[in-house]
Amino acid sequence: YIFCGSKAQLKVGNVLPLSSMPEGTIICNVEEKAGDRGKMARASGNYASIVSHNLDDGTTRVRLPSGAKKIVKSSCRAMVGIVGGGGRLDKPMLKAGRAFHKYKAKRNCWPKVRGVAMNPVEHPHGGGNHQHIGKASTSKRDAPAGAKVGLIAARRTGRITGGSK
Repeated sequence: YIFCGSKAQLKVGNVLPLSSMPEGTIICNVEEKAGDRGKMARASGNYASIVSHNLDDGTTRVRLPSGAKKIVKSSCRAMVGIVGGGGRLDKPMLKAGRAFHKYKAKRNCWPKVRGVAMNPVEHPHGGGNHQHIGKASTSKRDAPAGAKVGLIAARRTGRITGGSK
């Protein structure tokens, strides 16, 4: 069974307030504000962990899957354990049909047609006798809608050379 509340045991699947969990606990489905029923660390295979408790002002520091540390109220609830379905992205999709069904359930963002493959009425990069952009691919931040394509407000372009220092 799954138990909820401050008196529940610290076992995988149980939902407890952060105040009744020790530091270092692996948690998921964490509430951002008390009573919002869980907003953070919910994607497949994700988890957050409790970094520290501040008993003076009743807050808890939580390390999120992005690596960011967030301070939430200790009365916020979370589920103990990690979300199932980890490693979902490790397997290749292999065929277009699987990508089609994946994005059909989400939103209309697949397939992505390149601008150079379009006609000039459809995209600023379209047209011409060869598939080439024909002008700089950068555009300014305050370009009008329709002209704002390519590398928007690029600080630099070209190959990235030199390692991180």
